[in-house]
Amino acid sequence: MPEITEVEAARRAVEENCLGKKIKRAIIANDSKVIEGVSSSEFESAVVGKTIVSAHRKGKNLWLQLDSPPFPTFQFGMAGAIYIKGVAVAKYKRSAVKDNDEWPSKYSKFFVELDDGLELSFTDKRRFAKVRLLKDPTSVPPISELGPDALFEPMAVDEFTVSLSKKKIGIKALLLDQSYISGIGNWIADEVLYQARIHPLQVSSSLSKENCATLHKCIKEVIQYAVEVDDDSSRFPNDWLFHFRWGKKSGKINGKKIDFINAGGRTSAYVPELQKLSGTSASKAAGKPRKQTSKRKGGKAKDNDEDEEGTGDEPTTEEEETTKITKSRKGGNPKGNGKKPPIKRKTTENDDDDDNCGGKDDASSEKDDEAPKEKARKVKNRTSNKQVNVAKASKQAASSQNGKKPKKAK
Repeated sequence: MPEITEVEAARRAVEENCLGKKIKRAIIANDSKVIEGVSSSEFESAVVGKTIVSAHRKGKNLWLQLDSPPFPTFQFGMAGAIYIKGVAVAKYKRSAVKDNDEWPSKYSKFFVELDDGLELSFTDKRRFAKVRLLKDPTSVPPISELGPDALFEPMAVDEFTVSLSKKKIGIKALLLDQSYISGIGNWIADEVLYQARIHPLQVSSSLSKENCATLHKCIKEVIQYAVEVDDDSSRFPNDWLFHFRWGKKSGKINGKKIDFINAGGRTSAYVPELQKLSGTSASKAAGKPRKQTSKRKGGKAKDNDEDEEGTGDEPTTEEEETTKITKSRKGGNPKGNGKKPPIKRKTTENDDDDDNCGGKDDASSEKDDEAPKEKARKVKNRTSNKQVNVAKASKQAASSQNGKKPKKAK
């Protein structure tokens, strides 16, 4: 999912190349899942002839201010991306459009041609993005519900420390909560916690002032650096966890093992040797069974993140991220807790086929259901037979004893 650094790279590209130019032509996709609350024709009519005055961003949302409202607004979702023909917006794009691909892309949802011939497109391969036409984007959800922007509106360190002292929630989950700070996603949260040497599950209120100050510094430095290099991951420092977090390389960073846990509803990479739980957080974690770590395919997270293929756990919108956090605060049980382990059955040659097709045939299901009952019946019968035999033996022994004459004393 695009995070603050990628969306900011898109905003800057629009600002550098499109301001002061008039929209000559527009093509809006007929896709009601992405284009929300307005028809394609109405959208096109509302923007053609308007001049792009400025480009704004908050969190992971971008909007173009025209010389009069309404304004095109983009919520990037999981694979949204801005493209300007002939301009390198950012090195990394989740829904990559190559130079030799058709233009505009078949995944384009919003396309405009400007009066100088420049062309801009917003694409979304996954269709989780939202493109809206709004009179005042900041006054309505999702933007109106966002917390301060992590880049443009950072908290002062003292304010940040005080706010954390009041949060009884894991620090990773809190950083992902868009109503607390907007723009931070999974890889940035993992990165700043690694650099601050803080465990993802550490309860926010338990962090020391020194921890809070270090985390505040790391958030600022990571985001600012990534923005300065236009979110070009090849220019990120070599010692960033980012380059190793999905383990195609050694699964280690500087010789230290990278492990994975679920934190804030997300698969989270951390280094146990450096990021240790302390206080009550450690006590609670010690009482829970350790979850199996998951290993993802691919190399760098941005290039081969499983979320791009739909198998990851990335929420699709800011609202969903906030909803996940809210549910976790209410104490909802994680999925699968409390379930009994499945009954073990003997392996057969058909097991591989069952796994491949996603289920068992009816006959094998019936056999599996009957097997435990049949086994129990046989055990019961064996037990009953043993009891009968024991009883008979006891009667015979008693009868034999009663029939014998007492021996004479010598």
